[in-house]
Amino acid sequence: QVQLVESGGGLVQTGGSLRLSCAASGFIFSSYGMGWFRQAPGKEREFVAAIYWSGGGTNYADSVKGRFSISRDNAKNTVYLQMNSLKPEDTAVYYCGRSLYSLPIQARMVDYWGKGTLVTVSS
Repeated sequence: QVQLVESGGGLVQTGGSLRLSCAASGFIFSSYGMGWFRQAPGKEREFVAAIYWSGGGTNYADSVKGRFSISRDNAKNTVYLQMNSLKPEDTAVYYCGRSLYSLPIQARMVDYWGKGTLVTVSS
């Protein structure tokens, strides 16, 4: 059945980098837009980045523009989030999700979620 498995989270210092991966299975990966979202304790799940089914279009939250980059490899059924210049404000559980929308820029557009991976940025 449909599975999305995030990996790559961890503890990093302010200014450091991480690359998150989301491995997909159980569906035709190349037919879906994909997105990254994050949720901090006591906060709503918020949009981070989205990518079109072909990888030909992307969108980013203002808070991460210029620092994060989303990409996908349809041959490997994997979507990535390269995170640079990390700040303590980026600390959250990061989730990937699939969507029938070309660019899922709202959580309600996602129809299936992974379990998340924790990113902690220390000051």
